[in-house]
Amino acid sequence: MNTRRIALAALAGFALTVPLSGAAQEFPTRPLRMIVPFGPGTTTDIIARVFAEAMAKPLGQAVVVENKAGAGGNIGSDFVAKAPADGYTIVMGTVGTHAINPGLYRKMPYDAQKDFAPIGFAGYTPTLLVVAANSPLKSLKDLQAAAAKSGGVSFASAGNGTSGHLAGELLKARLGGEMVHVPYKEGGLAMSDVMAGQVQFMFYHPAAVMPHVKGGKLRALGVSSAKRTAAAPDVPTVTEQGFGEFDLVAWFMLYAPAATPAPVLARLRDAVAQAVANPEVKAKLAAQGLEVPLLKPDELATFNRTEIAKWSELVKRSGAQVD
Repeated sequence: MNTRRIALAALAGFALTVPLSGAAQEFPTRPLRMIVPFGPGTTTDIIARVFAEAMAKPLGQAVVVENKAGAGGNIGSDFVAKAPADGYTIVMGTVGTHAINPGLYRKMPYDAQKDFAPIGFAGYTPTLLVVAANSPLKSLKDLQAAAAKSGGVSFASAGNGTSGHLAGELLKARLGGEMVHVPYKEGGLAMSDVMAGQVQFMFYHPAAVMPHVKGGKLRALGVSSAKRTAAAPDVPTVTEQGFGEFDLVAWFMLYAPAATPAPVLARLRDAVAQAVANPEVKAKLAAQGLEVPLLKPDELATFNRTEIAKWSELVKRSGAQVD
């Protein structure tokens, strides 16, 4: 009798697992939703649309981009964190939504580490430290000397708690002296005032600043990443110039809800891998100043933990806080 019961139980367990396995193998059977936690036309939105188009072919289904902006990206990210964990709703996360916001916001609606499963890197970009083309500052040594004088210098950013703001705070710690942060509502306005000389410098994305560098309106003094960027190969890194370890990049990563089945995640990860191997996708990402590292799932998880710790420390140092 006991043997019969055990056999029946085993058969019942097998019957329960077969449909789930079959469903995972069939995924996807309908279009996917890729949530962008920022507005249309933003860098995140542009990158998401590149991946949505490229992932559709290997998945055999359309990937529809939906913008759900607000609260620094928290609204759209939270929507995906609480979505069914079936692989049909994913999010284009950023360094802001998954590394900066956990330290910046007093109350977070989601846990950036526990509520998401990383699918794959969509790219990263360093920021360039730029000054007006007619600025007397020709190097970081010049900037250090100016910051040491009475009144110091000022630096602009696209807002409190942004990667540009926090890069400026880290530079302040490295160079010393007085550096006053001037936050703007968006990066374009900040860049205009830097070009006009109303603010001394800012850190901003290569795709945005390089046209002005080439046009003779801005000068690039340094790169925020550990190595030089292909977008501006002649510009030395901050570290190269003798100011200690300095490695801050803005990055974009696709995530699914944490409980998404492993076979479904594997299908999504394969679609991302095929997308980044596509020469057209590489060209489109390069046009945005992006590079795409190929990381394994366990390396993605390690990267997440490291980035959250790094940026949280910078947020704490800056004193930035959002209620």
